[in-house]
Order: sequence, then structure tokens, then C-alpha cells
Amino acid sequence: MIPVTEFKQFTEEQPAFRVIKPWWDVFHDYICVIMLMIGVFGCTLQVTQDKIICLPNHVSAKSLAEGTLNVSSNISSSSASQRMNGLNNNLDLQQYSFINQICYEKALHWYAKYFPYLVVIHTLIFMICGNFWFKFPGTSSKIEHFISILRKCFDSPWTTRALSEVSGENQGQDDQVSLFNNPSKPNSNITTEETNLVDTPIVKSVTDKVVADKTTTGVLDRKEGEQAKALFEKVKKFRLHVEEGDLLYLMYVRQVILKVFKFVLIVVYNSVLVPNIHFIVPCTVETEDMTGYDSFCCNHSKAHLFFNLAVVYICFVGIYGSSCLYSLYWLFHRPLKEYSFEYVRQETGISDIPDVKNDFAFILHLIDQYDSLYCKRFAVFLSEVSENKLKQLNLNSEWSADRLRQKLQRNAQDRLELHLFMLPGLPDTVFEVTEMESLKLELIKGAAFPAMVSQLVNLQELSLYNCPANLKLASLAFLKDHIKVLRVKFSDLKMLPHWIYNMRSIEELHLMGPLCHDASRSISLDTLYELKNLKLLLLKSNLNKVPPSLVDVASHLEKLYIQNGGTKLITLNNLKKMPHLTELKLIQCDLERIPHAVFSLANLRELDLKENNLKSVEEILSFQHCHKLTCLKLWHNNIASIPDHIKKLKTLEYLYFNGNKIEVLPSSLFLCTKLRHLDLSNNYIKAIPPEIGVLQNLQYFSISSNSVEALPDEIFFCRKLKTLMVGNNKLTVLSPKITNLTLLVLLELKGNHLEALPLEIANCVSLKCSGLIVEDTLFDLLPLEIQQQMREE
Repeated sequence: MIPVTEFKQFTEEQPAFRVIKPWWDVFHDYICVIMLMIGVFGCTLQVTQDKIICLPNHVSAKSLAEGTLNVSSNISSSSASQRMNGLNNNLDLQQYSFINQICYEKALHWYAKYFPYLVVIHTLIFMICGNFWFKFPGTSSKIEHFISILRKCFDSPWTTRALSEVSGENQGQDDQVSLFNNPSKPNSNITTEETNLVDTPIVKSVTDKVVADKTTTGVLDRKEGEQAKALFEKVKKFRLHVEEGDLLYLMYVRQVILKVFKFVLIVVYNSVLVPNIHFIVPCTVETEDMTGYDSFCCNHSKAHLFFNLAVVYICFVGIYGSSCLYSLYWLFHRPLKEYSFEYVRQETGISDIPDVKNDFAFILHLIDQYDSLYCKRFAVFLSEVSENKLKQLNLNSEWSADRLRQKLQRNAQDRLELHLFMLPGLPDTVFEVTEMESLKLELIKGAAFPAMVSQLVNLQELSLYNCPANLKLASLAFLKDHIKVLRVKFSDLKMLPHWIYNMRSIEELHLMGPLCHDASRSISLDTLYELKNLKLLLLKSNLNKVPPSLVDVASHLEKLYIQNGGTKLITLNNLKKMPHLTELKLIQCDLERIPHAVFSLANLRELDLKENNLKSVEEILSFQHCHKLTCLKLWHNNIASIPDHIKKLKTLEYLYFNGNKIEVLPSSLFLCTKLRHLDLSNNYIKAIPPEIGVLQNLQYFSISSNSVEALPDEIFFCRKLKTLMVGNNKLTVLSPKITNLTLLVLLELKGNHLEALPLEIANCVSLKCSGLIVEDTLFDLLPLEIQQQMREE
């Protein structure tokens, strides 16, 4: 016998799978149980009761075969006309039991004998067909995984939280503006910006509620938050895996078709064979020598019961088949490979729930047959905004306002700055740190600026480094009136925000990212007309020409910095249209000569051509027209010589020639008598002309990392020198006249061939031990009193 424990696994799995069984499958299970009971009952009767009882017939088998008399007339006439005689052999019981068995096997129709077994077999086939896809390896794993996820999603505290928040939320909330809009559409004013908002899906209450109000929203338990976060990841992976194919759908269709085929087959052959169940069955057995008879009349005692059971069974099969036909109609009448959450989006307000397809859609259609509430609660974990909201709550819990205040530091601009790096989002508690003056966000996904950003009344500087973010119109209105310095770093041109063109209060704008399409090399920088207060513009990009849109700010732009990363800047004609520029930096622009457009900038005070490919600077004569030029940086190029007409630049105060290939210094260089800062380090200079003594305003002089063998005495006539850098040369002696440099604060001598330091160095009263860069052995050779004097602060 089969132990009951063998069915334990089946009975335990049914409750787990019930959510994925539509009503007709559940109905089929009940009908199968009834049909199985019919079959078991019939089989029990077959086993426990006599199968057939036979009596001898005086009419011979030959007469019966000729059809002269029927069985019933033979019986009645035999009782009247003659007495029945048989052979007396004392084996009555055995011989008739033998005849009963032979007649049962030989005369009784096979359907009348095996009908109960057929019922059991067909019922088991129906049950297997209805549950096979729960066991098939390709489908069972997906179903079990989905059911486990569905249960957790249904019972998750986050599901209840999200649905309860959106259920009572007021309609008509403001839409969000994406910080990184599509840059292909122009946007010149705030009206245009409002009409081109990014259609960002939102959870209406989730995005608008102030999470800081913990009395109304509460905080999820840390463990619950982590579990909900894990559920979002599981749902994403499951969706990605299941939406790839339609195996579940095909398997279910096949099993329904098989059940319909089985139903038709059973109805047809049972309808034909049921009339073969007879109560009286004639039987012929060659036992005349033993019993004296060869013809018998047999009674099938269970024929009437089996006939009724067969009729009942066919009725139940008909009901079963009708529901199968309905399920088949349901399968092909509706597009079950597509599932829309439209009704869920309308009911819950979670507008970004995506529609699904293939097996994922089919499973959800089946779940709807059980209870649509499951799909509604499950949909919460398909929403990206819902996930972001969960992350937001976890962030707010992890990053309290007090913890954020501990991260505040002074930046290079002496502003109190908060730097957040690689967080999953922007904590709303950031907007409680009202003393913050600068906010720097780096590699933060999904950062959002709600209306509560208006609490940051001291915020003046905003930096977004590879940080796509969203903001509402209220926050945009606040930021455009308060932000003075804006830095945006992006890796893709599509991430360039269009709202920057409406930031009317910014004075500094730093854009760091590709502004040119690789194919067309066209510059994507829209009109800057609204930036009325812009003073400084930094473009760290890959430009091939100065953007035409800079003309829009030509009347008030004072500083333009272009860092091109080695890309050749070909066209600079637009610079001529910017006469108010005071500072111009063209760094890593692969320039081979000084651009002529620069010479037309009459108000230019500083020019920086760092890390280009300059080999000759003969055009330097044209700078005499730039009467306000005080700083010229030609450092880190390939300049081999300094032209004599550099003496024409009488206004120069800062001159950088370091990092070039200069070998000889012209005497005319030192006719720029206003020079206060002269850097000639990292060249191939061997001698310093004595004319250096003319530079009476010189405060900083660097000629380190050259090949200078001696310092001219005239250099010590520059009594205003505060910094003298002569390290890594070939000096063998330092003149005692250094005593004239009483203002000297920094002296670098390390890397030469000095044998000793002059004692007169003690007269450099401003020079301390920290400002003397020299080998320790040379310093130790100084008298102790001098060492003591220099160590005193």
C-alpha cells in the first residue's frame, strides 16, 4: 500500500501555489476529487463483491447460435416443458465458480469490467495535467521564486507604508524638473523651462512630503528597510529573467489543450461504450462433459450501479471539460503576454510603475484571478520612485543633520562647505543644515532638490559632479536667485542641464564635460543671455572654437577660462567681441602661436597659455597694445627663446616662463621694471645677466632646476626679494651679499654643490629655519647662535 506520507508534500505545496491557480483550476481540483472518489468506489466494489453469477441453460449453445430462441424464453419454457438434468459429480461449487470466472473473462464486455479503473486513470491524468507545470524544472523554479517574492512583498511594511501615504494625498502637486534635461531643445527663460518640464514619474505624496516631520511619517525599522531594499533588487532580477521568454504561458496553454483533448476523448468513447453494460449476459462454455451444459445465463450484479456511475462520471467530465473550454477561451481571447498597471497607477498614484510582458505578465494575470490586491501591493516594488523613496528614508535615518554638520569644512573660497560623495541619494536632512554656504555633490544618483531647499538661506555655491538630480519649480526659483557659484561636471553631453541658462544670479559658472559631439564637433552651448551677472566662465571641455553664445555675455564677462584637454582650439575670433575680458586662460588648447584675437583685448590684465605647444613668442610685441596686461603666463610650453622686444611690455608685474626650453636670458627681459614675480624654473639656463639688478620691485624670483653656476652680485640689489628659488642648479658658492636681502622669507638652495653657507645669512632677519630649504649638513655647519636665531619663530 502507498503510505499517506507520500502525499504530504503535495498537500503542503498546494497552499503555496493557490495564489497562482485561477478559479477554474481550483474547480478542476474539486471535480477531480469527486471523479477519483467515483473510480475508487467502483474499484472497491470490483474487489470486494462477486463479479458475476451464472446459471445453466437447457438450450444448447448451437441452438442459441442459430437464434431459434432467446435466453428469457428458454428459461421460462424449460420450467414448463421439462426438468433440467445435469451430471452429478459432487463438484457443484467448484464447477460453477469455474464457469463464473470463465464467463466473466470471456462473455462480459471489457468496458463493464474496467470502467472503474479507467475512471481512476483518467482522473489521475487530469490531476497531473493540472499540476505538471508546478513540477516541470523550467517553470517550477520561476513559480516558486515568484511566490516567495510575492509573499514578502505583500507582507512588507514598506508596501503598507507606500500605499497608505499615497491614498490620502492631495492632487495637483508640482511636477519635477530634471537637472539633466535633453540639451537638444533651446531654453532661454523661465517660462520656456516651465513648459518643458521633464515628465518625471513621481509618487505624488512621497516626493512632496517633508520626511523630516517624523511625527507624521515615522521611520522604518533599519532591518525592515534593509529587507525592503533587498526585495527591490530581487524583483528587478526576477523581472529581467522572466520577461525574456514565454515558457510558463506555453506550458499552461499546452496543459489546457491536453485536458480539452482528453475531455473530448472521454466523452466520445464513454458515450459509445456505456450501453455495453448489461445486467444479463449470455455465456457459452465447453463444459458439457463435466456439467452437462454448455450454455449459461449470467447476471452482472454491478451492471446497474456501474451504468449509473458511468452516467454521473460523464456528467462531471462534461462540467470539467466546459470549464477547460472556458479557460482555453480566456487564454486566446485576452493578450496575456502583456500586463498593464494602468488601474494600479490611477488608484495608488504611483505613476511610474512599468507595464510588463511575456511570462511575467502571464503570472500577474493569473494572480488577478485569485485576488487583484496582490498585484497592487506587488506593483509598489516595480516603481523606481518608490525605491528611491525607500532609499531616501534610509538615508535620512543614517545621515542625521548633526552628522552632516560634522562634515562641514571651509573650502578654498572660505565658504562653509558640505561635500557628499557616492551616496544612493540626497538626504532631506541636508536642508536642515541652514548654516551651509556651499554644497558639493559628487557621484550621487537620483539627488532631488525639493521646495524645502529654500531653508538654505546662506547657500551661495553649488557643485554637481556627475550627479544627475531633480528639482521642482519652487526650488528652481530659489536657486536661481541665491546661487552665486555653480559648478557642473558631466560625462555625457545629454546630461548638461538646461536650467543653467536661467540662473540669473550666478557670477561664476564652471562647466566640465564634453561640449562637442564627436561626429560633427558642433558646440552645444545655448544662449547665455539671461546670465546678467556672470563674471567668470570656465569651460573644461573639448572645444574646437570659442562658443558663439559667449557674445551674449560679452558686455559683462570678465574672466574666461578654457581648459581643452589637448584638443586643438582652432577658431578664436569670437574673443574679439569680448573687449571687457580682464583674465583669459587657454590651457591645453594645442596652440602653436599666441592667438591674434588676444591682442584686441584692451582691458586684459592676465593671460595664461599653460601647457600648449608654443615654440615661438615673437608675437609678444603686440601685447604693447594691451596697456593693462600685468600677468603673462607662458609656462609649460616648448619656447626656446625670449624675444628682445619683450622690453616693450612695461606693465608686466608677473611673468612665467617656467617649464620651457630656454637656454639664454636676454638682457632686455630685465627692462620690464615693474616685474614683481619672475619664474624661470625648469629650463636650460646657464647664466643670469647682471641686468637683473634693475628689477627693484622684484619680490619672487625662481630659477630652480636649471644649469646656473653662479648668481650675479646684482641679484642682491633686488632688496624687495622675499622668495629666491635657486635649487637644483650648479652653484658652488653663495655670495655674502645675501645680507642685503633683509626681507627674504623663502630661500631654496637644495640640490647645488655648495660647501658652506655664508655667515651673513644671519642678517636675513626674516628668514627662518622653515623657510631655508637646504641640505641638513650645510645648515649644521652654521654657528649655533645663527642656528638658534633661525629656529626662533
